[in-house]
Amino acid sequence: MFAIIKTGGKQYKVAEGDVLEVEKLSSQNGEVLFDQILLMSDGEKVTLGKPMVSGAQVTAKVLEDAKGDKKMVFRYKSKTRQRKKKGHRQPYTKVQITKISV
Repeated sequence: MFAIIKTGGKQYKVAEGDVLEVEKLSSQNGEVLFDQILLMSDGEKVTLGKPMVSGAQVTAKVLEDAKGDKKMVFRYKSKTRQRKKKGHRQPYTKVQITKISV
């Protein structure tokens, strides 16, 4: 069984037991509920949402909240001695899919 969920402006194909990094989420008691399900499949039957599958939900356990690798931003203007160097680390949440239900 797998599902396609939408979170943080992105879409992910998930199955039970998968571990993925999504945009930073706020969670109560270490569990997250995804209710925007675009497609579900149980092996032989595919349910396509129009636009979302009604009544479907995916439950995930939060493993950690962390920051990604540093990306360097460098602005430069020639002949004027203008330089600016800046770094950015995007926050993310690592989750493990525990249950897919209709």
